[in-house]
This record gives sequence, structure tokens and C-alpha cells, in this order.
Amino acid sequence: MQPAVLDAAILEKLISAAVAAPSIHNTQPWRYRLNPDTVTLEVRAAPERALRYADPMGRALSVSAGAAVFNLRVAVAHFGWDPVVQLLPYRSQPDLLATVRLAAPPTDRAERRDHGHDDLYDVIWRRHSSRSPYSARRLPARVLCDLTEAARANGATLWLADPEETSRLLRLTAEAERRVSGDPHRLAESRTWIRDIGPYGIPPAALGPRDATGRLPMRDYVGPRPDGRRGDDLPAAPFETRPTIAVLTTDQDRRTDWLRAGQALEHVLLLATSHAVRASLLHQALEWSDLRWSLSDAHPGPGHVQMLIRLGYGPVGPATPRNGAAEALDRRR
Repeated sequence: MQPAVLDAAILEKLISAAVAAPSIHNTQPWRYRLNPDTVTLEVRAAPERALRYADPMGRALSVSAGAAVFNLRVAVAHFGWDPVVQLLPYRSQPDLLATVRLAAPPTDRAERRDHGHDDLYDVIWRRHSSRSPYSARRLPARVLCDLTEAARANGATLWLADPEETSRLLRLTAEAERRVSGDPHRLAESRTWIRDIGPYGIPPAALGPRDATGRLPMRDYVGPRPDGRRGDDLPAAPFETRPTIAVLTTDQDRRTDWLRAGQALEHVLLLATSHAVRASLLHQALEWSDLRWSLSDAHPGPGHVQMLIRLGYGPVGPATPRNGAAEALDRRR
């Protein structure tokens, strides 16, 4: 496929694909800029949408931006270019997280960097988090193999927790939920992003039910009610008794690793969607430094845990809002 001409319509599609990526609390903590001289898209942090209490180091922001970078790679390849990615290209610009240059593809298709990703372009718009209960159906080995390879191709490792390890990971997640319930700063920050209107945050209808059994600690964005009860006014449903939890790790824990983890995460999520597998993210324990290190204790995979991914078969999750491409694109030079 020959590259298209980068006109305003295609630029809008590229930015729309990037904005469709998942982000913590749907904060969409990014903005984009085009350098027309080099035909390069810049992915920059939007610190005004960072989470001061839940994400003080900006790790989750970087993972979110990495997911957007992967969507850009898919979209750029879909329109015929070869995406050339640089992570943190300039120390003098710490807000510049990545660049994606639209290069002419090599003659030999085997040499193209993302020749296998353009078939995921349509999946970008179908991927949603699904916080509903899943069925008892297990994921086929071939699907798990595909997801594992997707993570590896992006510099990360994905492994499936066994039942004992799953119980340990869920206990740490539940402990994180308990801590948040007593932290007024984190509660206030979380509540800020539950929104009925606007392009950011999570609509109440997308929060999903709580687990009636209390086994699976889904995130409670609102926290204790005035009477001290936790989540009692939310709908309840029995969740799966044997949840499938995949653990995404990186060998190191630098900003570049966070950005790689985000690319790996989005590749896994898009592939899962293409197989009709639903996913939700259990990020709570990663927001406490001691719990995050505990996540890495005694697990069989290498490195640093970057995300817990709950996988299974169930209903399609509701779409959450997104900012428009025109608003996400910074036209300053």
C-alpha cells in the first residue's frame, strides 16, 4: 500500500485513533503536535490532567501515553506509512514523551516495522473496558499465546497468574481499595473524574456493578457514602469465581519502560478485542509504592509489574467519551 497524502482529514483520523487509547480514569493526559517539516507527530504530556495523588511519579500517565503511541503506530501503518517511534527524544523537553515519524515504507514488506498491525485499525474503535461479570469460559491457549507474543513484541512480558497467585494479587488489590476509602485526597481526586458530561472522565453508567460476593475488588471510584457504607447503593452482581488475571511486566522501571508497557498493553487489549475477549484493568495496587513492590514478590515473571489485566468473555463495555481530534492537536510550532 502506497502512503496517502497527509491532509487534514487523515491527520484527524490519526489523532482520533491516538485519543481512543485507554488512560487512567479516562483523563486522556496527552496532547499532539505535528512537525510538518519532518512529518512527525509528537506525543506530549498534559500535566493539567495528571493525577497528583494516585500517580505522583507520572507512571500511569506514561503508560497511558504509550497506549496512544501504539494506536498511532497502527493508524500510521494503516494509511501506508512506516511509523518510526522515538521515546523521550529530548532531555530538554521532558513533556515530549514520544515522536512518531511518518516514513515511506521500505520496498520489502518484511522490513516494515508495523506491517502486522494495520489489521487492528478497525479494532481501535471497538475496544472498551468491560467492568461487568464474565462467564466461566476459559481463554483458549492460542489466544493467550497471541497476547503473550504481543507483549513481547513491544518489550514487555505477559504471564497468566495461577489460582494461588491470583488470590494474592486480588488481596493486594483489595488492600489498595481499603486504603483509598480512608484517604480523603485520593477519594476527592477519583470522584473528580466521574462525570456525566464532557469529553473526559468516566460516566456513572460505565462504572459497572460491584461483586456481590466481595471476591473481586473492582474499583470503587466514589468511596464511602455519608453513612459510612461502601458501595451499598451500587448495583451488585456475582462475578466469575475463577477470574483470569494476566500480569504485564517490564525488565526495568524507567520512563521508557512505562511507555513501552503502554504500547504492549494496548497491543494486548486490541488483540483481545479482535478475539471477542473482554478486559478490565486492576490498577489500584500499583498506585501505592509498597503494594506495587509486593505485586512483584514471588511471581514467576521477571521485572516490574506495570498492569494487572482481567480477561474473559462477557458483555461489551460501554464507550467512554473522548476529546475531539481538533482539541487534542496543538497547532503551535
